[in-house]
Amino acid sequence: MVSANAIRTLYRLHQKGFRAYLVGGCVRDLLLERTPKDFDIATDATPHQIKRLFRNCRLIGRRFRLAHIHFQDEIIEVATFRKSARSFDEMDMEMTEPDARPFRHIKDESGMIIRDNVFGTPEEDALSRDFTINALFYNIADFSVIDYSTGLNDLAQRLIRPIGDPYVRFTEDPVRMLRAVRFAASHDFAIEPDTWKVLCGLSSTIARVDSSRLYEEIRKTFFFGFSGPVFNLLDKSGLLAALFPYLSLWLSKDNNRTGLLSTNLEGFDNMYRGGASPSPALFFAAFFGPSLEEEALLRKRDGIPHQMALDAACAGFMEEIRKTLNVPRRVGSQLRAILGLQHSLHRKPPRRPSSIIAKPEFSEALAYLRIITESVKENKTILEWWDNFLLGSLSAVIQEPSPAITPKRKRRRRRRGNRPKKETVNSNTTVNS
Repeated sequence: MVSANAIRTLYRLHQKGFRAYLVGGCVRDLLLERTPKDFDIATDATPHQIKRLFRNCRLIGRRFRLAHIHFQDEIIEVATFRKSARSFDEMDMEMTEPDARPFRHIKDESGMIIRDNVFGTPEEDALSRDFTINALFYNIADFSVIDYSTGLNDLAQRLIRPIGDPYVRFTEDPVRMLRAVRFAASHDFAIEPDTWKVLCGLSSTIARVDSSRLYEEIRKTFFFGFSGPVFNLLDKSGLLAALFPYLSLWLSKDNNRTGLLSTNLEGFDNMYRGGASPSPALFFAAFFGPSLEEEALLRKRDGIPHQMALDAACAGFMEEIRKTLNVPRRVGSQLRAILGLQHSLHRKPPRRPSSIIAKPEFSEALAYLRIITESVKENKTILEWWDNFLLGSLSAVIQEPSPAITPKRKRRRRRRGNRPKKETVNSNTTVNS
């Protein structure tokens, strides 16, 4: 179950005299007999030493330098063992390589780590990781699993526990709270009780994280087939209110809305598990669509045309959400198009259905209609009409006879005859009648 490219990278480092271990989530998933999504490696070789060993290596990262080994079908991430975080005042300047600049841990006033480019030992690296179940190493030298904390025990108890003081760990990097929720939802684990209390108390600090990083973390959190359980944990912990205050306020006004969103996300998860690759815009439609459509309906009652009301609702939503998430404008445009097509899809019968199908957002607009139909148990006849229409259109394309190919007639070239030459009259010659 281990990637051949990861094995090749491990043995190359080992043969050159470096220590190299499989680390993190891949070891956790292998012990749980789950197929890992990717394979990460930790080593005592520095980034520049790794680059000299692998021609297909690219160094990335500013907060901590990482080596990406590029293979034809995957990328293996190799990181140098790092020290556990210490405060700026206690951290001495350290040289990582003879020709490198000194690096150190830097925290802001609130205690969040800004930079931690400090190399260390395997044990220090393990204890710098977020959770005990992610701090397990697999050593190819003797085929052993190395546990510097309580990872194996917590794995057996199906428990999410941070390494060290939860308050300090979540303050250093608030994204760890999102990761705790994600692991608990995706692996059906429980968050250790004291850790859960600290997480709920610090949930508001998630808004301090860089908006671009938060957007990527939200994608990782919701896009692996477990968005329904993730939503419930976010709501209970207070993270949902900190990330999406607009949505949290909308949910608080009606208890039935939470159930509606949970059912929407369950439909979204079923698409992912079925092998589809739903876009971020479709996720935002499933998650925020009901609240946006309700706001558009309120604006429409004030006399604003439907499309203008929906555009205004989407514009206000994008302005609000960008305060915490750096959502690309392209995703916002696709979201507006998915919701805008719902009015046309709901017509019975639709006007010019062939032109609606030709729109680039049609497939995801129909997927959103399917999600909503399953949630509210309405509009099934409309969905059946579109399914039958699409089936009929496909059958017509398959059964339509191909036009007979007739050879082009050769165009006969007209032969030029001997044309009489025109008589020219010299302008200087006088012609008498």
